[in-house]
Amino acid sequence: MALIMNSFGLCLSTSLLVYAQYSNPSKIVTLHQFYQKYMSSIRLADKTFVPYIAEPRLLESISALAERMNRDYEGRHPLFLVVLNGAFLFAADLLREIRIDCEVSFVKLASYHGTSSTGKMKELIGLNESLAGRAVIIVEDIVDTGFTIETLVAKVKEQGAADVKVATLLFKPEAYAKDLPIDYIGLEIPEAFIVGYGLDYNGLGRNLRNIYVVKED
Repeated sequence: MALIMNSFGLCLSTSLLVYAQYSNPSKIVTLHQFYQKYMSSIRLADKTFVPYIAEPRLLESISALAERMNRDYEGRHPLFLVVLNGAFLFAADLLREIRIDCEVSFVKLASYHGTSSTGKMKELIGLNESLAGRAVIIVEDIVDTGFTIETLVAKVKEQGAADVKVATLLFKPEAYAKDLPIDYIGLEIPEAFIVGYGLDYNGLGRNLRNIYVVKED
């Protein structure tokens, strides 16, 4: 089957078998059904968004990240520190594929309003667990400028974590302005405002199973 491409040139799926693998392996879907499920534009508040990355591609990249973590952290009992709100869907799908012993905790930070970063971060929910001597994996939905993740890594290290790694579903290398290494990257994307799969536009769109990009007027 020919590649299905969106207007930004990102492959949505190489075959319908990818879709079947993550939904119902016994179910056969038509190209029309696939299009309706993954390629319809949406309207959120005052903006229109068009398909960008389909759910099967996201799940494929998450599975690959989980396999790396299972190897890297075998016998180490890491703590996954999930950054809310955006990373909740990524974390849920990632952790379902983690086979090693681990713990999960959450922190909530805010650095976005509308379609641009405010450059300010406010910690809304603190940690309850001791991080002293722990191997910590920070789970983010997206890393762009790096301001949020650099600050969070510093806070975690201040609490005595022995080892801190960063996992992000999406990474914008063109926007990244920090020297901190990003250890686990699902997909690299260019500079664009996106929603879906945990990411929002003024609170809307987090529930969408695919990722969409804003349609410029």
